[in-house]
Amino acid sequence: MIMQLVVALAAGCASALMFVSVVSGALISLVLFYLAPLPLLVAALGWGSTTALAGGLVTCAAIGLILGLPYMTVFALTVALPAWWLGRLTMLARSAPGPDGTSVLHWYPPGRLVLWTAAFASLTTIAALLSLGSDAATVTDTLKHGLARIFGATEGTDAADTDVLVTVLVTIAPAAATMVTMAALALNLWLGARIAQTSGRLTRPWPALNLIEFPTLTLAVLAVAILLSLAGGLLALCAQVVSTALVLAYAIAGFAVLHSLTQSMATRGFWLAGTYALVVVFGWPLVVVALLGIADAVFGFRRRRRLTPPTPSF
Repeated sequence: MIMQLVVALAAGCASALMFVSVVSGALISLVLFYLAPLPLLVAALGWGSTTALAGGLVTCAAIGLILGLPYMTVFALTVALPAWWLGRLTMLARSAPGPDGTSVLHWYPPGRLVLWTAAFASLTTIAALLSLGSDAATVTDTLKHGLARIFGATEGTDAADTDVLVTVLVTIAPAAATMVTMAALALNLWLGARIAQTSGRLTRPWPALNLIEFPTLTLAVLAVAILLSLAGGLLALCAQVVSTALVLAYAIAGFAVLHSLTQSMATRGFWLAGTYALVVVFGWPLVVVALLGIADAVFGFRRRRRLTPPTPSF
């Protein structure tokens, strides 16, 4: 009990320091800011979700007293809540009869953890957008004014070029913010699990990430979100955020499909390295990978080749 309390306080303090480091303006502080959930995630995976919850609550209270309610709300929404909930779900298991009649543990599927990272990324980004205004026009104008001040301050910049650049950035800003937030949260979860496993504190087996898949309803939610993103207004802005998060989730599933389908290929290393390199260098091939994940959800490439077992019900 005392050890758990010490871990909770240590993890909370580390997360808080990484969170507030962003006010320094240094480039490394931005990296620390996005890694702020990591200490609490390690605590949740290695010492239980109750430890992470205690550390998060104490830290939220301290930040609220020292820095005020807005900072406390942001920390709770972007750091404490995702770390506690993802850690709790990762260690969640249910017992079911096995083929030989013995009891077998079914751990929470990694595909659903990916969807939870998409949900938290959407929630965080939408909350950030709503803090700029209560309608789409106000949000867009606030973003434009902020970016115009940044790029307008650069000497020798043509006004017309600046306006075009600001317009483009405002258009892609919600999607870009969603992708960065979700990627950072997924990376935190993976790093936290690796740290807990290396230290011998992870009590669940490492999941087969190449078997990641999503519930059937996910594809319907993506279709609805894409349709709503064409409606206009604040609803469309929020729907674009959700669409981006789900497309990135299907991109992760697409990489899982690629890893599965190339297992027996002699040129597997070439295909995997080439795909990752194209995504890192150009970016847009990520859409193709997402389409592969969607195609697998529709046509069941891995299931037809008996590469994925049925997903247990949770």
